[in-house]
Amino acid sequence: MDESLQQEARALGDPTRHKIFRYIADAEHPVSVAELTDLVQLNHNAVRQHLAVLKEANLVVEDVEERSQPGRPRLLYRPHPEVSDRWGAAGGYSWLANVLVSAVRRRQGPRQIGRQEGHRRAVELTGADDRADLLEAEMSRRGFRPTRVEKGRRVEFILGRCPFAEVAAADPQTVCQLHLGLAEGLAEGIGGLEVERLVSKDPRRAGCRLVVRREDQARATG
Repeated sequence: MDESLQQEARALGDPTRHKIFRYIADAEHPVSVAELTDLVQLNHNAVRQHLAVLKEANLVVEDVEERSQPGRPRLLYRPHPEVSDRWGAAGGYSWLANVLVSAVRRRQGPRQIGRQEGHRRAVELTGADDRADLLEAEMSRRGFRPTRVEKGRRVEFILGRCPFAEVAAADPQTVCQLHLGLAEGLAEGIGGLEVERLVSKDPRRAGCRLVVRREDQARATG
């Protein structure tokens, strides 16, 4: 067992932390500390300590709530994208299965259904003036581990991980076309960016490159 799995196992060895993790993993929405205090009947500080351990083990991700009303934003928790489908946590592969089932049912190709998913998700993305920041944050959230290189108006994302490596190794055409469509839909929905190409590599070794171009201001606003 590698070191990261050992750290995850140690974090989940505590029954209360395991219960908190399972609740977050099964929830259909990001979970607040208040929800978890009700769940385990512990005070706020005790729950925060358990969450800190889960976060340190990369089992959960902490986000700050986006608020349109006055008041202090809450901290919200969701499963880390890289533990999807480990430790009984439904995640990325469940999303992949649902998307591909939808594609079959609608008689659409993976690139087309991916673009639709990207459009749908782009509506929910806010909080950054730089459109490339939004795209990078979404790729990180999905577990791609992007590294960004800028060359003029061109922005290149080197993807350090494929979240669907096993499936992509067996059927790279389907998974890579789905990811290309997803990136295109996100870029179109966010605005100001255009996907030039996705250069695919061995999914088990990662290193795929997504190349996008910033639209010039006149075109973006015209």
